[in-house]
Amino acid sequence: MLRQSPRHRIGDAARLSGVPPANIRYYEKEGLLPAQTRADNRYRLYSDEEVHRMRFVRLCRAMDMSLQEVRGLLALDACSTTDGHAACVTLDEHLAHVRTRMAELATLEQELLSLRSRCDGTGGQCHVIEALHARADADPVPPAGPAARRHV
Repeated sequence: MLRQSPRHRIGDAARLSGVPPANIRYYEKEGLLPAQTRADNRYRLYSDEEVHRMRFVRLCRAMDMSLQEVRGLLALDACSTTDGHAACVTLDEHLAHVRTRMAELATLEQELLSLRSRCDGTGGQCHVIEALHARADADPVPPAGPAARRHV
């Protein structure tokens, strides 16, 4: 006799997976989770396997993987004929991204330390705000357009 996997409502699935309900709905919309069957009362129902998939997605996202990278890993997992090293290619690409981001963060750290040194607590005035204003005036003006206005 086949044992039916328990079906969990979204709140229970969220608790079991560590993924908030809003993220579960978003991941479903983005195709990282399959469209859910619904009970007669229209509640989404998730199997234990789907809860595990939520954990998998959460783990990948915690490693700062993009939705596209997670989608690719899920596709590799679903395909039994895929080259076993294809997941390594995804990880290598992600590692390159992480290393680039780490270099950017190291530069940011140095900029912040330099800015912080403007106020050592010994003078009567802190020059951090002045330095920020000077930096804002020195930065080039971004091009005008719809994309630029969204970031303001």
